[in-house]
Amino acid sequence: MHDIKKIRENPSDLDKLLAKRKHPPVSSQIIELDEKNREIIGELQVIQEERNTKSKLIGEYAANGKNVEASKLKAEVTSLKDKMQELENSQREKQEELNTFLSSLPNNPADDVPVGDESLNKEIKLEGNKKEFSFNPKEHDELGENLNMMSFEQAAKISGARFVVQSGLIARMERAISNFMLDLHTNEFGYTEMNVPILVKDQSVYGVGQLPKFKDDLFKTTDDYWLIPTAEVPLSNMTRESIIDILDLPKRYVSHTPCFRSEAGAAGKDTRGIMRQHQFYKVELVSLTSEDQSRDEHERMLSCAEEVLKRLNLHYRVVILSSEDMGFAAQKTYDIEVWLPGQKAYREISSCSNCGDFQARRMNSRYKEGKESKFLHTLNGSGLAVGRTLISILENYQNEDGTIQVPDALIPYMGGINQISN
Repeated sequence: MHDIKKIRENPSDLDKLLAKRKHPPVSSQIIELDEKNREIIGELQVIQEERNTKSKLIGEYAANGKNVEASKLKAEVTSLKDKMQELENSQREKQEELNTFLSSLPNNPADDVPVGDESLNKEIKLEGNKKEFSFNPKEHDELGENLNMMSFEQAAKISGARFVVQSGLIARMERAISNFMLDLHTNEFGYTEMNVPILVKDQSVYGVGQLPKFKDDLFKTTDDYWLIPTAEVPLSNMTRESIIDILDLPKRYVSHTPCFRSEAGAAGKDTRGIMRQHQFYKVELVSLTSEDQSRDEHERMLSCAEEVLKRLNLHYRVVILSSEDMGFAAQKTYDIEVWLPGQKAYREISSCSNCGDFQARRMNSRYKEGKESKFLHTLNGSGLAVGRTLISILENYQNEDGTIQVPDALIPYMGGINQISN
C-alpha cells in the first residue's frame, strides 16, 4: 500500500516510479478521490462542532426554563445527527474506494533496480562450475520415472495434471532436503522455526498483496479460507495490527509448508515434470525489520539461501530482477537460478525480496522507535523451493546408468544411504 501523504506532497513522483513498471499514470485519479474524501471529512467536522455547540445550549435553555427554544434545538440536533450519518456512510464509501485504488498499485522499485522487462535482469554473481558429463544428462522426470519412484500417471488418476506421486528413496530425499534446510537456517543462521496454518483468511492474503489482484492464482475453500501460496502469508502476518519494540527487531522466521497455486497465469509453461505444480513444498524465510535494517537484511537473507546451494555443491547464478519482472509487492528482488544440466538452462530456485513498508501498511504492522511509531519492513525468500532443489540434485548428481549420487550434505539425513537406485 502506498503512503497517501507522500502522494499528496509529490503526486508526479508516484507516476514516475510506476512508469518503471510500465504502469499508466494514476496520481490525478488518486488526488481527486483523496480530495473528495477529505472534503466530506471537513463537512463532518463542521457539523460535529455545530451539533456539540447546540447540544450544550439545550441543557442551558432547559435550566433557564426556555423549553420552546430547547425543543427547537433538539429537533435541529436530531437533523444534524441524521446528516452526519449520511456523511459518515458517504465518507466510508469514499475511503474504501481510495483504499481499493491504492491497493491495486504495485510497490515502487528501488533506485538500483534495472528499469525494463525481464531481458534487462542483471546477473551479479556466478557461483561454482557446471558439472561436466561424459554422457547426455537426462531431465529429472525421466530419471524419476526410470527409477520407478516418480509417477505422473498415478497422480493424474488421483488429482489430474500438475501433480506427482513420489515414492521410495526419492520421497525420502525430498524429506531429507527439507530437514537439511531447516537445520541450517535455525542452527547456523538464527531463524526461528514456525509451524503455521496453511488455511488463512482474506485479511492475511490481502496483507501480503496477493488480494485482490492475484485471486485467480490461488485456491479457495468453499468456506472462505485460502490455501497459502507460500508460508510468506502466515509468517508476514505474525505482527499484523500490532506494534513491537525496535529492540525486538529483526525477527527472523523459517517454515516448511505445502504451498498451493492454481498457476492460472502459467498455461502451457513447464507442463513436464515437477517444475511448476499445483502443490509443492518450500522452506520459506521471512524477516521483519526496521527501516534502517532492511537493506542489510536483504543481503543477509540472500546469503542464507545461497549457502544451501553451496553446501549441496550446485552451480548457480544470482540476478537482480528488472522493474517489470519483479513481484507486485517487491521493491527489489534477487533471484537465485540453479543450473540444470538435463534442461541445459538456469532455472529459478529462490526469490529473495525486500518489500519495504508496502506490506506492513496493508497489515498495519508497526514498530516503536522512541516515541515514534513506524511501519515495519518485510522481507521474504525461498530457502529453498524443495521440489526444485530435488530437481537440481537429480539432474546434477545423475550417473550414466540412471542412478543418483546423494550429495554429501544429505547423506546423514538419508540414514547413510549414498546412492539412489532401483
